[in-house]
Amino acid sequence: MRHDRGVSRDPLDVPALRRDLCAPAGPLVRLDVVDVAASTNSELVAAVRAAPQDWPAPAALVAEHQVAGRGRAGRAWQTPPRAALTVSVLLRPRLAPAQLGWLPLLAGLAVARAVDAVGTAGTGSAALKWPNDVLLPAPDDAAGLGPFRKVAGVLVEVVPDAPGATGPAGRAVVVGVGLNVDQTADELPVATATSLALAGLHADRDGLLAGLVRELVAAVERLERADGEAAAAGLADEYAARSATLGHRVRAELAGGAGVVEGEALRVAADGGLVVAAPGGEEAGERKVTAGDVHHLRRSQPGHRAP
Repeated sequence: MRHDRGVSRDPLDVPALRRDLCAPAGPLVRLDVVDVAASTNSELVAAVRAAPQDWPAPAALVAEHQVAGRGRAGRAWQTPPRAALTVSVLLRPRLAPAQLGWLPLLAGLAVARAVDAVGTAGTGSAALKWPNDVLLPAPDDAAGLGPFRKVAGVLVEVVPDAPGATGPAGRAVVVGVGLNVDQTADELPVATATSLALAGLHADRDGLLAGLVRELVAAVERLERADGEAAAAGLADEYAARSATLGHRVRAELAGGAGVVEGEALRVAADGGLVVAAPGGEEAGERKVTAGDVHHLRRSQPGHRAP
């Protein structure tokens, strides 16, 4: 397929990716690439529930064209064929349920590192908006993002146990990533989004996929070795160094309509929640946000802290 810039959108090189990413050379046990998927997360969750014995971890499902992707709060989106990287990674982390809140953050960190590996073309390092949106610097402010545009998002789902299923040990978790690679401005769903190509980064999706998978698996293994303590693993500091949220005034719209928290984003808690200092009134003091949409209320100076 060709688009209006006259650049070929090549398919993923599946044999080469399997040689690179699957054991013994790489971290994956299984890698499936399909031409079209409604949602890689939905399809991988359903496959794991139906036949957990067929899906040892780590494993990944990639779609060349995703037509009904799912974001937080059930938001739907789609990507043009071969213009984005849409992948869901199956993990069975050896973590307590309370520690799983770090997985979205680590996924965002893995994407940011994979993006930086292709070069930033003078744009500055990829940044993170809590919990897991990946941002690239922009010349002007956008509502809720400040001087950034969103280039990738993450959706993490715990796989519910199928009745009577006896799969491999460990709670299955699916980490879905949608990374805008080659979209033009009119192919993006919202004006606050961008793509690597629009930011001047011309990267092949094979290299991005390989880097993302390796970074994600390695980060989760580091968290496991530290018994789920992100601070002890050094991951909390690494996330904070890329944060476009910490130190900013934010408005957090809590999940399920549970209210709004507004104040300065202070730090990431031990469980991955965002600690916000809410000034004045009955809600004054530190509040921890564990799920919800966070909006940046003003441009921060001098910007996010470069790693």
